[in-house]
Amino acid sequence: MPGKDKLGSTKVQNIDSTRQKRVTWLLVVAGLCCASYILGSWKPGASSLGSSQSLSGAAVACTNGTLDFGAHHGLASSLKDGTQVKQFKPCDMKYSEYTPCEDPIRSLKFPRERLYYRERHCPEKKELLQCLIPAPPGYKNPFKWPISRDFAWYANTPHKELTVEKAIQKWVQFQGEKLYFPGGGTYPGGADKYIEDIAALIPLNDGSIRTAIDTGCGVASWGAYLLKKNVLTMSFAPRDTHVSQIQFALERGVPAILGIMAVNRLPYPARAFDMAHCSRCLIPWNKLDNVYLIEVDRVLRPGGYWILSGPPINWKKYYRGWERTEEDLKAEQDSIEDAAIRLCWKKIAEQGNLAIWQKPLNHIECNEIHKQNTKSRPRICSKNENPDSAWYRKMETCITPLPDVKDNTEIAGGGPLAKWPARLTATPPRILSGSLSKITFESFAKDTELWVKRVTYYKTHLILPLGHGRYRNIMDMNAGLGGFAAALVKEPVWVMNAMPPEAKDNTLGVIYERGLIGTYQDWCEAFSTYPRTYDLIHANGVLSMYQDRCEIVDILLEMDRILRPEGAVLMRDEVDVLNKAMTITQGMRWECRLADHEDGPFNLEKILVCVKTYWVGEYTAASSDSAKSDTTEKEETAE
Repeated sequence: MPGKDKLGSTKVQNIDSTRQKRVTWLLVVAGLCCASYILGSWKPGASSLGSSQSLSGAAVACTNGTLDFGAHHGLASSLKDGTQVKQFKPCDMKYSEYTPCEDPIRSLKFPRERLYYRERHCPEKKELLQCLIPAPPGYKNPFKWPISRDFAWYANTPHKELTVEKAIQKWVQFQGEKLYFPGGGTYPGGADKYIEDIAALIPLNDGSIRTAIDTGCGVASWGAYLLKKNVLTMSFAPRDTHVSQIQFALERGVPAILGIMAVNRLPYPARAFDMAHCSRCLIPWNKLDNVYLIEVDRVLRPGGYWILSGPPINWKKYYRGWERTEEDLKAEQDSIEDAAIRLCWKKIAEQGNLAIWQKPLNHIECNEIHKQNTKSRPRICSKNENPDSAWYRKMETCITPLPDVKDNTEIAGGGPLAKWPARLTATPPRILSGSLSKITFESFAKDTELWVKRVTYYKTHLILPLGHGRYRNIMDMNAGLGGFAAALVKEPVWVMNAMPPEAKDNTLGVIYERGLIGTYQDWCEAFSTYPRTYDLIHANGVLSMYQDRCEIVDILLEMDRILRPEGAVLMRDEVDVLNKAMTITQGMRWECRLADHEDGPFNLEKILVCVKTYWVGEYTAASSDSAKSDTTEKEETAE
């Protein structure tokens, strides 16, 4: 039949055969593409953290694949292998602003002499909370820098006390859902004008001054406005009756830490800061054998400046407004002037109610004075004492000696510091002078290059928002030479470089000589800050360092305390240690994945990348009553 002949022809059969081959070929290609996609998606380190999705809802699962930004309303209580995962419940809302080592209730157990009760007093192991500190209802991600300098969400720090107590000084003002920081404080004309007055007297504009410390900082407006001049300030104040001033500062995106000048040394190395500042900070500089001025001298670099404004400076003109007697103010200023001379400082300016002294470049003349008068006080400390030792170390009433030099023009400690920004990558004097024998010019340069490589890997493969302004306050828990912070210097961030006392080399002085800031910190204890004050935490080898000293779970809970909702964590460590941490974080409302080292999958060191999910607490009648009771007790016992 004609139709049959057509269907059975060789031509038609060849066409069908060709079509079948094409289909088969397409199916094979499609299969290979799918397999390639699946393998590429599965490979650790192949995905990145995004920033556009909202991390709302309850707990988010922790996996070793890609990070899931969706909401998950439950967590399994065990892993696939049957390992039980502890589920950490939210703490009571009365702990929403819990600062473990500066707890107002615990502090009442300690002596009030020299304000010792306001020093760090950390809870014992049995007192540690095994729950998650809740954010207040309505908590929002802070405004991005630089808007955050002037505005913060009221829901994040729901306190109006300072808007009333400091209304005249304009520290902070309440504006509906927002808090506004107008840059007032104790400075007539505002922080900008005050800083320009200082800049007319010392070189604030040429990069000579990079690091500063502000004692009794209020809401840290001085440090906030100095950032425009590329001056990085360590602002500190105690947790006291002025509620949340340090929390306000950090919410603004300004470096700050809880601290006080009381009994122990400030947790910074010797010769750290280019400038120290006090504006009506209420520190009794003329009392206790001038111990607080002596401590300022320890942390000032050679040639550094000390600035004092407000009482008692120029008391003859201002005493009526200060509501103190002329005799009292005169005696105080005379005592401070005398102490500065005995510290070998030189007064370089007094203008209005502002005075500035400068520390000498070296101690050649100071040593001669003390040789001629052996009864001169304060004496110079023994050179056998470690001037950088400052973790729970009592303040000294002797002058910290500067390193020896050959002549009066030489700067003690290894020569002059480069001006900013060259200072960041110039070899620090402590390395050039050989005071850190294990660290050389070559090893410093290699470390700088290494962290540029690592941070580039973080930005391009692990946490994309790191290079797009998503984060502002960053914590480096084991800072080394400060390479991580240095590699981020062009981003709108600042880094708190923590130096564990257990670190092999105490390099915090090097970090300051690079124009960065940081503090000593034992991570078996809580950090001196409020909850939710850091956007990103970087932990390089921290868990391995402490695994034989304290519990990993306690370190992770402390990280959770200080991390904002939707904040990120990068932990570099041995894979076994990170697997332990990963198991714990499954019960912490974190979303995690394990990523490869920047050099590839065959490196035994891995990187655990985590995101703290968004969740807030709830006020109950019990927690509200408890919070009111705590507040009443604090007010009744406050000075």
